[in-house]
Amino acid sequence: MDLKRIAKDTSTVLISYLTFQAVKTVLNQLRETDPPRAYWLNAFSTKETLQDGDAYLTALLAEQGDLAIRIMTVRQHIAEEISEFLPEMVVTGIQQANMEHRRQHLERMTQLGDAEDVVEAELIQEPSADSDAPLD
Repeated sequence: MDLKRIAKDTSTVLISYLTFQAVKTVLNQLRETDPPRAYWLNAFSTKETLQDGDAYLTALLAEQGDLAIRIMTVRQHIAEEISEFLPEMVVTGIQQANMEHRRQHLERMTQLGDAEDVVEAELIQEPSADSDAPLD
């Protein structure tokens, strides 16, 4: 397991997600202050993929540099605000999710085991067709 590579990939995904959140924030601001520009940014964002935040910003810099800088500023602010508690939240979230998945799995296994026991008990207790016949 290459932990450095995993950390780098995670960082890349997180950066792209923060870019997406920054775009949403700027779009909401522009809808209130400059609707035509909000419309333009929304159209641009549907044309350019936000899966890769850096590629998105590169394309936006080529067309509307001031919007790209605004989004980068918002992205940096969001990153600075969440960086303090994000690592603990991730670890705690994974621990809780794993515990919940294990609990649900155990419940399903237990319920399946109980259902199999009930079916087996019913098969043992079912009288045969010959048992209703009178004894001679």
